[in-house]
Amino acid sequence: MNRLNFLLILRNGFLCFFLLIAGQFSAFAQVQKHIVIETKNVNLIFTVNKGKLYQTYLGEKLLNPKDTSSLKASGHEAYIGSGTSNLFEPAIKVGHADGNPSLDLKFSGVTTAVPAPNVNAAAITLSDPKYPITVILHIQSYYNEDIIKTWTEIRHQEKKPVILYNYASSMLHFDAESYWLTQFHGDWAEEVKMEEAKLTSGIKVLESKLGTRANMYQSPFFFLSLNQKSEENTGELIAGTLAWTGNFKFLFEMDEKNSLRVVSGMNPFASEYKLDAGKPFVTPEFIFTYSNTGKGTASRNFHKWARNFGIMDGDKPRLTLLNNWEATYFDFNQQKLGTLFEDASKLGVDVFLLDDGWFGNKYPRNDDGAGLGDWQENKTKLPDGISSLVKDAESKGVKFGIWLEPEMVNPKSELYEKHPDWILKLQNREEHYYRNQLVLDLINPKVQDFVYDLVDGILTKSPGIAYIKWDCNRMMTNAYSPYLKDNQSAVYIEYTRSLYKVLERLRKKYPSLPMMLCSGGGGRTDYGALKYFTEFWPSDNTDGFERVFIQWGYSNFFPSFALSSHVTSWGKQSIKFRTDVAMMGKLGFDLDMKHLNAEERLFCSQAVQNYKRLYELIAKGDQYRIISPYDQDRAVVTYIDSLKSKAVLFAYNLNTRYGEEFNRVKLQGLDPQKQYKITETNLYNQSKSTFKDNNKTYSGDYLMKIGLEVSGKAALSSAVFEITSVN
Repeated sequence: MNRLNFLLILRNGFLCFFLLIAGQFSAFAQVQKHIVIETKNVNLIFTVNKGKLYQTYLGEKLLNPKDTSSLKASGHEAYIGSGTSNLFEPAIKVGHADGNPSLDLKFSGVTTAVPAPNVNAAAITLSDPKYPITVILHIQSYYNEDIIKTWTEIRHQEKKPVILYNYASSMLHFDAESYWLTQFHGDWAEEVKMEEAKLTSGIKVLESKLGTRANMYQSPFFFLSLNQKSEENTGELIAGTLAWTGNFKFLFEMDEKNSLRVVSGMNPFASEYKLDAGKPFVTPEFIFTYSNTGKGTASRNFHKWARNFGIMDGDKPRLTLLNNWEATYFDFNQQKLGTLFEDASKLGVDVFLLDDGWFGNKYPRNDDGAGLGDWQENKTKLPDGISSLVKDAESKGVKFGIWLEPEMVNPKSELYEKHPDWILKLQNREEHYYRNQLVLDLINPKVQDFVYDLVDGILTKSPGIAYIKWDCNRMMTNAYSPYLKDNQSAVYIEYTRSLYKVLERLRKKYPSLPMMLCSGGGGRTDYGALKYFTEFWPSDNTDGFERVFIQWGYSNFFPSFALSSHVTSWGKQSIKFRTDVAMMGKLGFDLDMKHLNAEERLFCSQAVQNYKRLYELIAKGDQYRIISPYDQDRAVVTYIDSLKSKAVLFAYNLNTRYGEEFNRVKLQGLDPQKQYKITETNLYNQSKSTFKDNNKTYSGDYLMKIGLEVSGKAALSSAVFEITSVN
């Protein structure tokens, strides 16, 4: 087979190429060979040269097959070990049984698979010629979504355990004039604040050391722009995130030649890992996309991937709900809940969610200081139990959901008294409480069984339960596992793995039960856990003004249906503004409906029906973030269906000065040849629209070049528009 034919096979078949190079590599051991990972618009290319694996290209897809053969090994070793000639941050660092701290990885081979239509998988094996240790680089490419996923598997056959000090999921290399990093950070009630800065020589690290509530301060996702700052529709960048509900680390190191390496994976902090022979150490998945048309394209890539692959039941409808928390807090009984079921029915939501406070008898859960861990119904509040509540809710036309925090325990609980050995806490130190609670040692199989049996028991006893809110209100401190004894450096890793084991068991028995991933707000927002959950709670801050920023930040990496967005009493805005903001995500309510007047209650019920009518468009449409609240005192976002026949536009005024008028908004993503009718919807009790363009028809070309007036003059006001093709 000549060289040209070889490259034609590469272009026409990703799988065929890999099989050929794996089968024929030994015949060309001293010649450069290329391993091409491809999606619809992106190439990631590795080159094998003199036994080493190099990353030689990551960017826009190469159109000419001959160009691949021109790529030369650049010195960017794809997955660099520590202890030999490498002078910068390694991807992996090991300590061999004989004390040798080095690792020299050579290319051994590659295998492929097709796990799903339009999904290709490759496993590139690297091995050390002197020690029986192998590293397998797993790569999956999602062709239509332009997403690439990488993770690492480490194995050895040494006589004694090997110590892993570093174990990255991914190492990527870049050569650009400059680099701009967009990170997302915050704290409780101020999550995902966006900040962008130019990288300089040296190391920049984004990391978490919190264990359970792992991304409370730093969020596990980023944009990296190349050469200049990327905007929404311009610029070259990658967007990356780690699918891991534990400590993470992203390291960005610029060397003396202005090259950048990005090392992503679990945080090795306090996590030296003793690996026994024959046992695999598998890292979490680093998921990324490349775009040369700005951040908006990267976000839409993630949204499509999440709907199809990343989030449980991403293609199925989500449930609207009414939560009782703000209406009752811990103070409720059966009769009061029955009244709230009626409120949920009148509101038109699908589910009533019973929040914290329903359990504990010896130590009743009347505040956050007691009862956590004692998951029996409180006989004083609920003498007839959860089952009767499920039936009562169903009789009023709504489903029933329940709040759990199964990983935690109050010291004032029967569980604590019976099983002090089930708790993460340091010996010879005072217990450290956060929210009056401690973390259960989920690494212990008995504790895993306890958590599984808790959830399974509730669902078995009350099979009508249709929704679970799974909370986690504290991070790890003073963490010591009685179960692990002399292997404490494995606590952070094994805790997260143990959580996944429990969730795997639950999903095998309850494969389609909707569950919200919650962590005292946005402390767990990652694709590692979203394999098991249908949505997540972005923040305990539900103030409408603040939520515009919070939901905007999350929208960079997560689709709208994943963001549980509730209308609450936080903030001083109108009920319309708060509802319009919540409709940008997955709509829910957490209100005492009796505190609303008749007009407000009518509007909310109409908004629920309107949201359900527009749900497919909001959840599955391509999102275009048109005006950012970080750039102006307003925000505008649209969702457009795949046929470009329907769109919905949300406009939020955050602040206006006296006499200020906002400019027209130029839309994006429409078909310039189609005619679109503009209709304001979600009006307050069907009042008349005051917008000039309401009920008018314009071409897509006009709307994208001239635009619409969608923003009024009033601060903290909002508008929702349906844009419908009339062709």
